[in-house]
Amino acid sequence: MDFFVEGVGESSSPPRTLSGFGNYDVRNDVYNRLVENGHGQEAEFREQLDAHFNRLPPSYLLDVNIDRAEDVLLHQKLLALARDPSKRPVYNIRFLEHISTRMDDRDQQIISAHSSIRPSSPASNGEAESSHKRARDCAAEFEPCSKLEDLNLDVGKNSKEVTDNYSQMHEQLSIPVHEVIFSAIDKPKLLSQLSALLSDIGLNIREAHVFSTTDGYSLDVFVVDGWPVEDTHGLYEAMEKAVARSEGSWSRSLNSHTTAEKAIVGEAKSGDWEIDRRLLKIGDRIASGSCGDLYHGVYLGQDVAVKILRSEHLNDALEDEFAQEVAILRQVHHKNVVRFIGACTKSPHLWIVTEYMPGGSLYDYLHKNHNMLDLSQLLKFAIDVCKGMEYLHRNNIIHRDLKTANLLMDTHDVVKVADFGVARFLNQGGVMTAETGTYRWMAPEVINHQPYDQKADVFSFSIVLWELVTAKVPYDAMTPLQAALGVRQECTGILHFSWYSTRSVSLCLTQQ
Repeated sequence: MDFFVEGVGESSSPPRTLSGFGNYDVRNDVYNRLVENGHGQEAEFREQLDAHFNRLPPSYLLDVNIDRAEDVLLHQKLLALARDPSKRPVYNIRFLEHISTRMDDRDQQIISAHSSIRPSSPASNGEAESSHKRARDCAAEFEPCSKLEDLNLDVGKNSKEVTDNYSQMHEQLSIPVHEVIFSAIDKPKLLSQLSALLSDIGLNIREAHVFSTTDGYSLDVFVVDGWPVEDTHGLYEAMEKAVARSEGSWSRSLNSHTTAEKAIVGEAKSGDWEIDRRLLKIGDRIASGSCGDLYHGVYLGQDVAVKILRSEHLNDALEDEFAQEVAILRQVHHKNVVRFIGACTKSPHLWIVTEYMPGGSLYDYLHKNHNMLDLSQLLKFAIDVCKGMEYLHRNNIIHRDLKTANLLMDTHDVVKVADFGVARFLNQGGVMTAETGTYRWMAPEVINHQPYDQKADVFSFSIVLWELVTAKVPYDAMTPLQAALGVRQECTGILHFSWYSTRSVSLCLTQQ
């Protein structure tokens, strides 16, 4: 939640919605077909079906085969099973069809991932869900999970050579094609890891259909060949062994609850941070955001800042964001990060209490109070920010909205990083592509909806540095949207550092 709004359109965290295409809505046909086939006896069936579609991108609807409407229920089941960390990655395997290897018609016989062939076995707890998870490589460059052009989706060279040899010996050879569906926490480099897993078993990827849900899960559908028989029992066993061989890499991030989950669960047991709101005295309002307000308050005799979410705006997404912010604040303890005091978590009264920062924000200090910084003061502020951000990154936290409005000063002019409303644990799950943050400080990869990591914070820090040097609002001659488009097209005249040179600046300042 952004409590320091510099202008209309500055903050951007657009919701993902799903609607029909034109006047035609595939969801209606899927629902009707499922009812015809004996499903949908429960009163809430349609509501659950729509919720499933709304979690997935519009491209998912384009892939739905009405003749195989039950596939939607299978996908729904796999995504539900993936919520249990002990079962991830969940997978389902089924035989699709035999295809000919004759070269003159091979290209015309690529089978769809949503074939009308009946599956040979359903997802089951014993087979379809392995109790292993996948890793996230936070230090390496991201690979977009939806970017398939880097994958070799054709039959492998060796397999092709073998096929050609057999084609010379036989007029036609039938090869079984299977479908493998994975579901787990969405992660960077996931597609590469899954393709490597399939390759380890000796499978060739013919098609890949990759979907990310709005709540951080993945649904990855592969059409493969290379398994010599229709029966999937042996393929399940081979998959189980392949996952076990890479257990170390999967378990580092997914074989237990995420950091956020552990923080919330652990603290919920102790309850030492739960605050009785009757003990809080609320004073003047400091700032307002789209979904709540920030107040100066007093708690047990000390000045505090109280973030209060407006009850009329509460929904599941906002409550999840609130829980996420509490989880992160509970994990951080650093002199350059705003100190967490407690929270009120009994909906609809959702409050976060932190230390009060009487010096206000660097944004106000620079732009409303019109202060110019001398070199020593500039370096001190920059080093404070570096130390706070270096601590967060070292603890696998990405802020995602670093700007002078979220950098607060105490009575001794110590600068502290604040407002973790859109912050995330890097090992929590979900390839981050959402346009989240504030345009004037937003990194180009975030603007472009590309996968990003801590480097997005580093770019924002470079804008903060420029701001401290010039005492000007970044891109002050442009609207926020114009600034975003300028950064996106890399044609603005405003100074900004490259990711790597800025990272060097950040590390050098931290070491001062």
